Amino acid sequence: MGERKRVCFAMRRAMLAGAGASAAFAFAPSRAAGVVAADVDMFVAVSMKLTGRAGFDPLVAGRVHAALLRADAEFPDKMKRLDHWLSTHGGTPSDVVTAALQATQPELARAVGSVVRAWYLGVVGEGERAEVVAFERALMFDPVRDMLTVPSYCRGTPADWAKKP
Repeated sequence: MGERKRVCFAMRRAMLAGAGASAAFAFAPSRAAGVVAADVDMFVAVSMKLTGRAGFDPLVAGRVHAALLRADAEFPDKMKRLDHWLSTHGGTPSDVVTAALQATQPELARAVGSVVRAWYLGVVGEGERAEVVAFERALMFDPVRDMLTVPSYCRGTPADWAKKP
């Protein structure tokens, strides 16, 4: 009986130590968190250059960045290269940037398209892998937001759009 108590005590102590270590790691500041924050900041800076906007909703920026990262593991590297390219070639509209990159760096041209598409349409990826990251806050609604309600749900009866006004 004494041996069993000793084993239980040792197991309990090991479990408590493991739980304490897990909690310490969970709440300790992580170097990875700083890297991700820096990546998001660079992504937002590149996005501002590509769209000509002065800022973005931080919640949407985080969602868009996370979705683009899930869609392309090389996305942070592409953003660093794109940021460098934009700083050496000037922040021009995204269509001009895409045309300039198409001949020399087609993977960066595709990255420009992915970023702009994500911000304006609120969608990352294509086909079955497409992920909606923003709808009501997608930039495509900004030009008409002052006059039209963003259609986030059907406001009429089924097929009411087919009736003459």
